[in-house]
This record gives sequence, structure tokens and C-alpha cells, in this order.
Amino acid sequence: MSTQGPSSTSGTLHHVAPVSAFEVTPTTSTQSPNLLLWIGGLTDTYHSVEYVYRLASSLPPTWSLAQANLSSAGSGFGIASLTQDCNEISSLVSYFKNNGKQKVVIMGHSTGCQDCLHYFASEDKRGDRAKVDGVILQAPVSDREAMVKDMDKKDYDGACKMAEDWVKEGKGEHILPLNVTADMFGRNPLSARRWVALACQGGEDDYFSSDLPDSRLQSTFGKVDKPLLILYGEEDEYVPDHVDRKALVNKWIPFVKGKVDEQSKELLGGASHNLNGDDEEVADELIKRVGKFLTAI
Repeated sequence: MSTQGPSSTSGTLHHVAPVSAFEVTPTTSTQSPNLLLWIGGLTDTYHSVEYVYRLASSLPPTWSLAQANLSSAGSGFGIASLTQDCNEISSLVSYFKNNGKQKVVIMGHSTGCQDCLHYFASEDKRGDRAKVDGVILQAPVSDREAMVKDMDKKDYDGACKMAEDWVKEGKGEHILPLNVTADMFGRNPLSARRWVALACQGGEDDYFSSDLPDSRLQSTFGKVDKPLLILYGEEDEYVPDHVDRKALVNKWIPFVKGKVDEQSKELLGGASHNLNGDDEEVADELIKRVGKFLTAI
């Protein structure tokens, strides 16, 4: 949860039905020709992740930042899907490129990272997925491993079985009982399909778990053919203790077809999951790495 007080940010709200994106007014007087499209994680909305607006005011002069507000934002994540997110992201990318942006880089935070990887790895069934010029993954953490870490094993196993059974019975879009999901997601509604995607091994969202085989990494990271920057937090509270964070990131890198920024090999020192409440130096380092990456695009 955000710890900041009331604030305001100047910018332009772009509406691309059924979604929107808020483009922060650049610090320079001229219109920036390139765009960093920031995509939040589960429950995120405007201003829920504080570093975003510091980042927006510190980008290289030829870049501006817009935060996407997808249908899955806020409490919508429980009935959405990565494919739906990617279709909406594609609409935003097309909109910005059709309106003068020369380059668009997508930056995911948390489950927004799943969106970014899915953008490359999943089949483009509509055949109109807009091309992006690079991708940044900030806090690409496994939802499955985070849930296993934080839930009672009996409750976790029971929830997965119920959700999987409902999907098999054709009830995938039915909302699971709150007493099954509330420990992890409060009063946010979750369909059985979405629970399977997030929580169960091999689910649609299962991109970043530490136990994934090379064949899975080849079919996901192996599809990324654009420049990539990974920003994995040294103190990310959703990562289980048994996971060697640095080793995991460096396991992913060789599968990528595009150029992986050298900064990816080092963890983001002192960084929690969304950096809210972290020392200013942590956000400063993130901003520095992102700026260096964008300058090289």
C-alpha cells in the first residue's frame, strides 16, 4: 500500500477503449518522440507504486512515461487474463505509434512482467500485436511461489484442487468462495480460471518460478527478440528464502534472443517488491539503470 500523502501529477490521459494510459508531462518543453509504457501488477492503479512518477521526471530527454490502466487494474485482475492484457497493451502501443511516438518500450512491474513476457511468448491469435522496441521487467517474481510461501499448505492445495476441478467442469469463469481466496487477495473476486493461472504449477502466469525446466524457459524467454533489462530486487519480500535470486536471473539470460542489458546481471540492491518505503538511493539506482537502457535503444 502506498505510504505517500495526497499529490497531483500533470499529464495527458489517453483513452483507448476500454483502457487508458496517463502520460506524465515531460520535464522538457518539447514533445518527447519515444515512450516508456509502464504496466502495473495485481491491484495496482495510478500512484499505487510511488517510484513511477519520479522515474517519469528523470527519463532521458527524448523519452516520456505513460502508465497503462488496463481492464485488469485494481480489483479487475481476478477475472482478467494475460492474453486480454496483451491485447489491450497492443492497442495502446498502436495508438501511441500512430500518434507520433517513434519507439515504445514496455516496462512491467510484478505481474506486469508476466504481461510483458506473455507479449512475446504467446501466440498472437488476432495477428495484430503491435511491435515494441524493448522490454523492462521490474520485480519479475513468481506468483505461485509467493502464494506457496505465504499460504498454509493445506489451504493452498485445497484451493488449487477446487479451482482445477471447476475448470474441468466448465466452471472456469465462476468466482471462487471468498473463504478460499481472501487470505491472499482480500475481497477481490477471483475466477477459478484465474486462480489456476496464478497459483497452480504450469498455469498461464507461471513464468518466473525457480523450478521451471529449460524447455519452459526456451518457450518464454527464448521468444524475447528485443533489448531486455531485468530489475530484480535484492530484498523482494515475495521471493522465498530458498531462491537464489541472482542465480535465477542469470539462468534466464542465456535463453533471450535479444540483447540483455549487462545491468540485469546484478540485483537491484536494497529493493523491495515495489520500492514503496525504500531508501531514496534504491529508486535512484532504478532510475539510473532504466535511463541507461533507454539511451541505448
